[in-house]
Amino acid sequence: MAARGIAHHVLVWSDTKPATGIQEAARAARYHLLAEWCRAQGCLHLLTAHHREDQAETSLIRRRAGSGIDGLAGMSAVREMPGIRLVRPLLGVAKARLVALLTAERQPFFSDPSNRNPVFERARLRVDASADDQLVDRVTVELRDFGRQRIERERELNRLLASAVSLHPAGFAVLDPAAIGCVEAELSERLLGRIAASIGGACYPLRRERVARLRAGLLDRRERARTLGGCRFVPWRGRLLVLRELAAAAPALPLEPGAELIWDRRFLARVSPATRRGIVISYLGQTGPLGDYAPFADRSNCDLPRLLHSVLPALWDEAGIVAVPHLGYLRPRASPLPKVAFRPLNPLSHAGFTVV
Repeated sequence: MAARGIAHHVLVWSDTKPATGIQEAARAARYHLLAEWCRAQGCLHLLTAHHREDQAETSLIRRRAGSGIDGLAGMSAVREMPGIRLVRPLLGVAKARLVALLTAERQPFFSDPSNRNPVFERARLRVDASADDQLVDRVTVELRDFGRQRIERERELNRLLASAVSLHPAGFAVLDPAAIGCVEAELSERLLGRIAASIGGACYPLRRERVARLRAGLLDRRERARTLGGCRFVPWRGRLLVLRELAAAAPALPLEPGAELIWDRRFLARVSPATRRGIVISYLGQTGPLGDYAPFADRSNCDLPRLLHSVLPALWDEAGIVAVPHLGYLRPRASPLPKVAFRPLNPLSHAGFTVV
């Protein structure tokens, strides 16, 4: 690349490598390193070279796993990530065309040997697809059809989210329970799954059968609380409160001066360089029973329901609670403290699915 006057940077994955799930872990580490570099450089767009065969393989893998329309639509050409936008402009371009271009330009390129290792499912599918052009052509046509269906489904879901769900800066949602029964079951389940993924911070989409059981339970016994995907659905004054399940939450985390990070896949913590060491973030209920922190709630001007208090983020030091931002509590004469904001990695709505 240097010979063409193109600057480049080599990012090294130096963490301990897992004994199993290495491809999945490597993919996560790759995106983490790339996104971290882009944010540090103020670069909004991260472009990758995923091509037509990569897209077909993704769809085939998801088909074997029993994915629905959204999964079978494959990878979106545009995806929002924290602080950056991932763009895949080559999803409609055949790998052979890319190789031919590089060959014509006499540009060397690297082939990952794990892409040919039959231990991995994607490598086995890659061998099958490379030997069957008609298979790739057929899957590509299906991908476009599924993509168009997914776009319309997302629009339908977004309309329902806008009318039935309120998201609070303290990290919980309020749902109109009437929305669960007044639309088709499939749309209702996608609504519940999207809310649960956002409030529960799930790393992967929730299984459809689990979401279906949740919907059936909420319709059958409306007075009973339910759990799904690390969050709780609790009836409250004719509404459903959807809040973090404390037992599934991330542990307390020390905050280093100058750091900026996402905690529990839900809250963004920005720490001033002037903040002293020893500040820890956790949920209010992770350190003891209600009685231990009730006085802080009593002194606040906040009218949040008491059942939410245990899952509100709090800042601590060696002397105890320093601040509970969403209860309005701040210890007198506290030094500069981290800023805490609800920024779930799974937003309720996001950039729409894009087909190229």
